[in-house]
Amino acid sequence: MRRALIAGNWKMNLDRAEAVALAAAIAERSGAAQEVDLAVFPPSVYLDAVRDAVRGSRLAYGAQNMCHQPNGAFTGEISAAMLVDLGCRYVILGHSERRHILGETNAEVNQKTIAALAAGLVPIVCVGELLAEREAGRTGEVIRQQFDGSLAGLSAEQTARLVIAYEPVWAIGTGKVATPQQAEAVHMDLRKILKDRYNATIADGVRILYGGSVKASNAAELLTQPNVDGALVGGASLKADEFLGIAAGVSRK
Repeated sequence: MRRALIAGNWKMNLDRAEAVALAAAIAERSGAAQEVDLAVFPPSVYLDAVRDAVRGSRLAYGAQNMCHQPNGAFTGEISAAMLVDLGCRYVILGHSERRHILGETNAEVNQKTIAALAAGLVPIVCVGELLAEREAGRTGEVIRQQFDGSLAGLSAEQTARLVIAYEPVWAIGTGKVATPQQAEAVHMDLRKILKDRYNATIADGVRILYGGSVKASNAAELLTQPNVDGALVGGASLKADEFLGIAAGVSRK
């Protein structure tokens, strides 16, 4: 049985005091969500502060990105080893904002995924289509291309240790949300791709999250879909009540 994960991507928001207060507020109440894994992803400059704020709680944390190189002359980058040193459990890779705003490619996401796994991190690898691609009926094609490129060369054992997040680009920060049926259809396609590449055991075990304007008021309907195993939450994760309200909407699968 797949255990649900609610992950809060804080993006480039908050100052240090706000990040600490938010992390502490979520950590303090995280014990009420025993059936759900919870994680937050602050800006990297606040990772140490968040670590201290959540110490002793069941709230995990991670980074929003990392470099595939282990060390060296890569100005401004952060390595997997540095994240592990800070106590991170997760790292988000291939978020649509990095793909479509910063030009990150499938090949780059692949390199980062391999490096994260080698370091013992759990990558949350994001895939998702643009509105024009959905309207052109290319959702399945785009998702398959991103999956194949971002997870190229991974063994079954490696794939079993990662998380996939489906984030339709047209629903991120727009207030538009994929219907539960739309989300479930793509999640089913992703699970079929996993089964075709590996086997039913891998396909049944990998968690697939939905992301895109998720909030407490619409979470329950989305998260009760059989193949939706949690949420990668953006704006709503900046408020403790909203984030924990989403966690409360998770179906006990």
